[in-house]
Amino acid sequence: MKYINGLINLLVSLVASTVIIYAINIVAGFAGADYSFTNGEVFVIWILMAILVNNCFKR
Repeated sequence: MKYINGLINLLVSLVASTVIIYAINIVAGFAGADYSFTNGEVFVIWILMAILVNNCFKR
């Protein structure tokens, strides 16, 4: 059961981090900024954001 909860937390944090990253990018686009990320930058930002979201779930 612990593995299933861990897998669910991982998937939720990865999806939430994707939504957060694109929301920030869209809001910045409305403000006039134009951000273009390489695949490596997106991967690093995605993983770091997932870690942040996962740490917020533990509290």
